[in-house]
Amino acid sequence: MIRINLLGTPRQKKGKRGGAAAPVSIPSDGPSPLLILLVVFALAAGTNYWYYRSLNAKHEKLQTDLASADAQIKTLSAVKAAYMEKQKQHEALKARFDVIDQLRANQAGPVTLLATIASTVNQSEAVWLNTMHDDGPTVTLEGVALSNVSLANLMENLKKTGQFKTVEVRETVQEEFAKDIQSFSFTLVCEKQKAKA
Repeated sequence: MIRINLLGTPRQKKGKRGGAAAPVSIPSDGPSPLLILLVVFALAAGTNYWYYRSLNAKHEKLQTDLASADAQIKTLSAVKAAYMEKQKQHEALKARFDVIDQLRANQAGPVTLLATIASTVNQSEAVWLNTMHDDGPTVTLEGVALSNVSLANLMENLKKTGQFKTVEVRETVQEEFAKDIQSFSFTLVCEKQKAKA
């Protein structure tokens, strides 16, 4: 019987001579799989190392940027604190100057008012003032006039000064102490003009 070996590997002969087995050879048609595996492993390791170095460089750059940003924040916060302190000092000084200006305006106001009333009464004939009360928005004048015409002239002169918005008579009473001289006690209420800004 004839046997044909289709596998291409020699068969061992049976016999009394038990010789060494023939070496098995692997056909070498392409690169070795072990070599391919080593190349793939080397490429993967190289890619991983490159990716690790890239991430590490980005991390170091971010750490540097973060440290720089922290230093800038500290510097800017110190500048902001100094600015806020200067702003508070400016506002305090402005408030002081405003109070001084208001005090000066208030100081000049009564002097001007008193001078205006004094000159107005001096220009009106047969009128004398006994008291004057400055109640803020109004001024109350009490005095004596020899006639209603004199009182009317005083009221008109007070309106012409421009210091008063209205001048009204609260009351007039004819005096009885001098029978040969006619005189009236009067009370005037004068509403001040609003101060111009």
